[in-house]
Amino acid sequence: MNLRLQPVQVATGSDDQESQLVFHEGFLVAVLVRLSDEHGADIGKWFLEAGFGRVDDPSPPIFADLDEAQAWITSQLA
Repeated sequence: MNLRLQPVQVATGSDDQESQLVFHEGFLVAVLVRLSDEHGADIGKWFLEAGFGRVDDPSPPIFADLDEAQAWITSQLA
């Protein structure tokens, strides 16, 4: 499965602004946000800020890196 990531800045209301839009087959399926230093041990990890369709999750996960996030998104879409 092929995902396309597009870097963006998201107005989250916090220092977490570095983000990636995640597309699958031309559709936006997720917004990932990189966690800032205000998150202590989770600094630099990626958070599922928003998921759409099968990627929506009531308890949004945190990922160690973008590869882990993409693997999880791929599994949700399969």
